[in-house]
Amino acid sequence: MSNPAKSIRIGTMVSGNKGDAATRIGEIADLGFESFEPFFWQTTKGQDLAELGKRCLDAIGDRDITISTLGMFGNPLEETAIDLETLQGWKDCIDNAHHFGATCVAGFTGRIRGKPLTDSLPRYKQIWSGLAKRAADKGVKIAFENCAMDGNWASGDWNIAHNPDAWELIFNETPDDNIGLEWEPCHQMVYLIDPLPQIRKWAHKFFHVHGKDATIRWEVIKEHGIFGKEKFVFMRTPGFGDSNWTDIISELRLAGWSGSIDIEGWHDPVYRDALEMTGQVYALNHLKHARGGEFVVDPV
Repeated sequence: MSNPAKSIRIGTMVSGNKGDAATRIGEIADLGFESFEPFFWQTTKGQDLAELGKRCLDAIGDRDITISTLGMFGNPLEETAIDLETLQGWKDCIDNAHHFGATCVAGFTGRIRGKPLTDSLPRYKQIWSGLAKRAADKGVKIAFENCAMDGNWASGDWNIAHNPDAWELIFNETPDDNIGLEWEPCHQMVYLIDPLPQIRKWAHKFFHVHGKDATIRWEVIKEHGIFGKEKFVFMRTPGFGDSNWTDIISELRLAGWSGSIDIEGWHDPVYRDALEMTGQVYALNHLKHARGGEFVVDPV
């Protein structure tokens, strides 16, 4: 009998840029991760994704581990050389997702650099309408991460899908059923938005969830504000930030959501470098506890 707790799986991201995603999966697969999100930063570097997918599945072997989502992060709306590589990367990930067993490709919408957010909408519609059809023909969903990449409504150079006002705009431009969000609470908390009410309204558009948290330093805000010299928020590995993951997962379940929560590491100011996997395994156990399910005994 399948474990109903695993209708929500807890996993992590693995970089695919250096060609060693399968090797990395093999190295950490026995730590208790239940899913992986192989991801690429701006370019796939021309890798044979069909062959990479096979190697990733071979590395998983007969373990109860899934790959539901591939990540392709860059700016596919502009036309510099690297932007065009990002656009091609989206096409290649969509075309080859099935070789990983994945049904979703996630990343940024892109943006017309240095312009107000709304200036990007015509180009957004042009690019993503075509990609949505390409993905739908292959049974693939497209999920936009809700990260501003230091941009805002007035200007930016990576992504427009960073808050609910923007989601309303992009889903109006592309009402396709297979376009949604790769949601994480951290990216709302760093803008002082309460993430919990979003689940109740938007969970039907959550195709994938990132496990990342934030610590808001309210004492800094009260004394220095959010534009002063003191850092007012830290991105954190789950279990070290302010989020109540039991509440988050409960709200996801109440909304009927199922899928993978893949930890996005490499941001925590404490559990990084030599402590990266110590933090990630702690987060794995923390999220499993919030969800209900078995745990890894000893963090590494």
